[in-house]
Amino acid sequence: MVARFDIVIIGGGLSGAALALALRDTAWRVAVVEPNPPADIPSPASGGGWGEAPGEGNWDARVYAYSPGNVAWLQTLGAWDATVRNQPVYAMRIVGDAGGHLAFDALDAGLPELAFIAESNRLHHALWQGLQAANNIESIGTATASVTWGAAEHELVLAGGRRLQAGLLVGADGANSWLRNQANIGLTVEDYRHVGVVANFETERPHRGIAYQWFRDDGVLAYLPLPGKRISIVWSTTPDRAEALKALPADEFTSRVAEAGRHSLGALRPVTPPQGFPLKRRRAEDWVRPGLVLIGDAAHTVHPLAGQGINLGFRDVRLLAESLRDAHLAPGDIGRLKAYALRRDEDVSSVQFVTGGLKKLFASDETLLRWLRNTGMTMTDGQTWLKQALMRHAIQ
Repeated sequence: MVARFDIVIIGGGLSGAALALALRDTAWRVAVVEPNPPADIPSPASGGGWGEAPGEGNWDARVYAYSPGNVAWLQTLGAWDATVRNQPVYAMRIVGDAGGHLAFDALDAGLPELAFIAESNRLHHALWQGLQAANNIESIGTATASVTWGAAEHELVLAGGRRLQAGLLVGADGANSWLRNQANIGLTVEDYRHVGVVANFETERPHRGIAYQWFRDDGVLAYLPLPGKRISIVWSTTPDRAEALKALPADEFTSRVAEAGRHSLGALRPVTPPQGFPLKRRRAEDWVRPGLVLIGDAAHTVHPLAGQGINLGFRDVRLLAESLRDAHLAPGDIGRLKAYALRRDEDVSSVQFVTGGLKKLFASDETLLRWLRNTGMTMTDGQTWLKQALMRHAIQ
């Protein structure tokens, strides 16, 4: 017995679940194949996490910076609700490794905020809650086994033997995409030879919605404000140093983070243990084929310097969902998909170029480059019009 769908989304992470939810009121019958759906969100009274007192509630170490444009879109989906603990970012302070400095302030550009910081797991859970209430969406908690490519429809076989047919398969299954590999789509990879070490802390002093970023000899450290007197940190550094940081006792690791952040927020108290994520730039050689489209990390990844990874993925979803609302064409029509890919190319290419270029610029120890990057940072800080333009572009 074969179950027929118009669209099958492989991968129910943030991008895959958001796409499905954006298609809930369309004529298409949609399936989301995700063997590891999000767990229930712990209640605030549970507490007891790493270094965390009971009653504070568990915190996810993996957080993202969401642009106001994407948050407004998530609100239309009903996914950015009260369960998504979030902190607006009102300003950003950037410090170079040789005296350079750059500050962004939402008020200077006439904006209410620059971004929102929120935990991944809570938004993921909210998206899935919306899926469960949609009449035209079926969530399937089974792993994929194989795929057969057809002229008009493709057939997917799941681990338990169930067979699905669809006119469009969407690869939303992450940087190591199974669907991309099954389609024999090549991948260009640039290994930044850095690992992003992430953890959450409680701060002695209030952060006042300010994000901080320090370019250091050993990498880049960012403080991202969370609700209350809490922050999430991302320390992008070499693999050896990342392993050494993660192996430190909690108090020593906390001391290193506070010192590297120049004690800007006073003493820190650990809330979650450090985790590490290898940083690579990836770009699939094809984003679309007849009846196939890759979105999010399955199509592209970037360095987290500018916090644009998840925002690129959501902009993929927004444009693809808008395109798929036209029911006069088959969902897998290659003309429709090519038009989508063409419109997304400039955005993705520019972000990959800028973030990759910044990483290389600040990774160099050459005296001239050190002077140039710090001088350029400070000069930019004095150009109000330029900073306003950068802020207005980022919020989209």
